[in-house]
Amino acid sequence: MSDASSPALTRNDWLWLLAIWGVAVGTMVGRGIFANSGGPFFLDTDDAMRMVVVRDFLNGQGWYNLVQHRLNTPFGAEIHWSRLIDLPLAGLLWLTGLFTSQHNAEIVTGMIWPVLLLGVLLWLSVRVTLELVGRAGLLPALVLPILSPAIVAEFTPGRVDHHNVIILLTLACLLMSLLALRRAGAAWFAGLFAATALAVALEAAPLVVAAVLAFGLAYVFDPARAGNLRRFGLGLAGGLVVHLALARPPARWLEAACDMISPVYVLAGLAVGLVYLLISLVPAPRLAWMRLMLLGILGAMAAASVALAYPQCLGGPYGSLDPWLQDNWIAAIVEAKPWHVSVIELPVYSIVVGAPVFLGLVAAALALWRTPEKRLGWLTLLVFLACATLVMLTQVRGARLAILPTIPAAAWLIVMARQAYLKRQRLLPALGLIGAWLMFSGVILSVMVAYVLTLLPDGRAQAISDARISKLPCILSESFADLRGMPPERIMAPIDLGSHLLLETPHAVVAAPYHRNEAGVLDAFRFFNRPVAEARAMAEQRGLGLVVTCEAMPEMRGPGLDEPDTILSLLAAGSPPDWLEDVSLGGPLKIYAVIP
Repeated sequence: MSDASSPALTRNDWLWLLAIWGVAVGTMVGRGIFANSGGPFFLDTDDAMRMVVVRDFLNGQGWYNLVQHRLNTPFGAEIHWSRLIDLPLAGLLWLTGLFTSQHNAEIVTGMIWPVLLLGVLLWLSVRVTLELVGRAGLLPALVLPILSPAIVAEFTPGRVDHHNVIILLTLACLLMSLLALRRAGAAWFAGLFAATALAVALEAAPLVVAAVLAFGLAYVFDPARAGNLRRFGLGLAGGLVVHLALARPPARWLEAACDMISPVYVLAGLAVGLVYLLISLVPAPRLAWMRLMLLGILGAMAAASVALAYPQCLGGPYGSLDPWLQDNWIAAIVEAKPWHVSVIELPVYSIVVGAPVFLGLVAAALALWRTPEKRLGWLTLLVFLACATLVMLTQVRGARLAILPTIPAAAWLIVMARQAYLKRQRLLPALGLIGAWLMFSGVILSVMVAYVLTLLPDGRAQAISDARISKLPCILSESFADLRGMPPERIMAPIDLGSHLLLETPHAVVAAPYHRNEAGVLDAFRFFNRPVAEARAMAEQRGLGLVVTCEAMPEMRGPGLDEPDTILSLLAAGSPPDWLEDVSLGGPLKIYAVIP
């Protein structure tokens, strides 16, 4: 399986890449125009909010000013997102705005950005696969990513939030980690890509840990690679220091935060850099287990120093969130549930993203054993894949980070199955080759799994799917036409409606689904589910002018629906309190004016 040819892409490779990218883009755009012509373009609340943030940035909001002034009205709320994503989006929005209206410019920007990133994704997938499998793995490396629902969902038009960028940065870090095995300078870039991924979003943290472990294990098995420890560690530490300066004004450089780049994670990076620098400067212990013990002791000391300095972050980015919200809001997010729970509630998606990852782990382990000339490379991939799998098992949405490290392992297995078939062109090897393709082709696998599940009597998965579809009319752009024509007001609305209200109208809202807006989220739950007198007091305290609801939103089926004197129960009965006047003009949204 070793390929003596250069892993650089040839002219024909580029033609294949462009052709498959073109087919994928055409399919996505066509599906958006025909299959989803009546749906919202920015479907996810995070995508809608990202466009709000970018619009505000382009209209003059400062680089360091992350306060959303129309959120948690009238007080505002700071969010923790990175300006690194806003910058290219703002550039695209400004450029397209020169030729069309703001609304159309946002649609064009949301169309161009993810499909450009998809092209970069395919290039990275090919480069990583060429490093490990060789040119024989080119076709699976190009085709399998666009057959994965977890990947396609993050690169489809309208997907402008940071998740697709995180996928690219972690894959770039993996590529540089592999290149560092034969080009020492690549270790610097691995550290810089890891730092940048962490600066964009903390969801990259497990993959940054994977890079740290991969470089450490390479040193354990080959002490001659001590120099790569130093390069990677200094690249990571230096990159995090630079990103802290880019993310926060000097007055806040020492302000700890557990949900974004801050001194917490800079200290962790500096600790890794110091440990790896020290190890690279001292003579390497003669035995591998001694080198592993040295890494373990110094690594444990580094981790302990960070934990002692910032114990408040041991609970993770949501550790300081109100316990009630953790139990009744965060825990209720289906995509945030463990894989073994999601496989019951979202069986098709969970099986389709989980099966390739689990099989990829097996394939990577086999490749590690069968290809000794590339053993360190496969070990690096296996570390990345194992860490990403742990994330997926903890939260099923982590599959978007686990699928890409699976592709080289899938390509290796497909190439091996093809070689077996060419040696013995009989039924069993042919079935093995077909099976290898099918198990990693998520779109095809999803059809098969969905068909099997239709034969089962349990209809929970379909009920969840129907509930999601029923929410779509609530966030259609035309659903907000009446609100757009009203003068700006402060609005109380279901939490999942907040981002689209900010995007589609000039109004301000109390809540949107962001944990830093803890006060607004809590008040939204209380307003609809507590006694009417409390809701009235809240409306006066916040100066609310409108209450906007949509029957399909999950918050409209909260516990207050079963209580006699709550906003939810009164609205469901068609008898709102006398201080709410129905001013709706039709459509899925119900609009109530708050009477002083």
